[in-house]
Amino acid sequence: MNSPMSHGGHEAAATFAQLWSPGFLLIMLVIGILYTFTVGRWRHQFANSEPVSFKQQLSFWIGLALWYAAEGSPIAFYGQHYMFSVHMFQQSILYLMMPPFLLVGTPGWLLRSVLKGSVIKFVVRMLTNPLLALFFFNFVFSMYHIPMVMDWLMDHTTALAVYKAIFLFAAFQMWFLVFCPLPEYNTLSELKKMGYIFLNGILLTPACALIIFANQPMYAMYNTVSDQFLLLPMLDDQQLGGVIMKIIQEIVYGFALGYSFYRWYRMERKQEEEEDLAEEAFHAQIHMNQA
Repeated sequence: MNSPMSHGGHEAAATFAQLWSPGFLLIMLVIGILYTFTVGRWRHQFANSEPVSFKQQLSFWIGLALWYAAEGSPIAFYGQHYMFSVHMFQQSILYLMMPPFLLVGTPGWLLRSVLKGSVIKFVVRMLTNPLLALFFFNFVFSMYHIPMVMDWLMDHTTALAVYKAIFLFAAFQMWFLVFCPLPEYNTLSELKKMGYIFLNGILLTPACALIIFANQPMYAMYNTVSDQFLLLPMLDDQQLGGVIMKIIQEIVYGFALGYSFYRWYRMERKQEEEEDLAEEAFHAQIHMNQA
């Protein structure tokens, strides 16, 4: 069922294309199909390629599904035109949930085939500096949620598209250090990754707290929404948006911490087993020499 838009006092029926973005869905499907053929039938055309597991391919497809849900489904439409809480849910999907799935699903040999040349490698190493990635993402996130910035962006479509592209780049930059598919760019140990994730959570908190504990509506872009289209009072909806973002952030970062801890534990166990085997071989050699 179509719904009227009410920003700026102008009401119009939302079309099927506005609600479901079939063009964007087609783009996601094309990307997914090309990915499936690349890691499958076309894999041998890439140097040092290795088989990609079903779980890894599923992770990539889940990432595409989340991308479509955030940008092509009614979540995007209602989040931009009606409910701040839905808008924050959209951002949680787009910048916190989607990038890890795509990175986990991307094999290192595929990404390595794109990152060729000394200049590109230098740029990637510079952009994957942990401090730069840490503060750039949280700076972009915090700036976006300043009321005058968000209101201005929502009134300027081109500027909003550019900012969202920067936001998405910053999200991938930040998550790349946690779910890095390329060992040569994996500059953080698993323990350092846990600290990196923890710091990210701290830096994201002030913006969420500002929204959650605000005592009045902060964003003019939602002030023109008619009361008949509000499921909650405007202030409650705004605070709910901050809570949604914070809860999803805690869950996603918690999974990321668990992922890094598991990898660290597995590496420690593997190292201990190798040391035990080396010690056993050493003692066996001593016994052979004595015999």
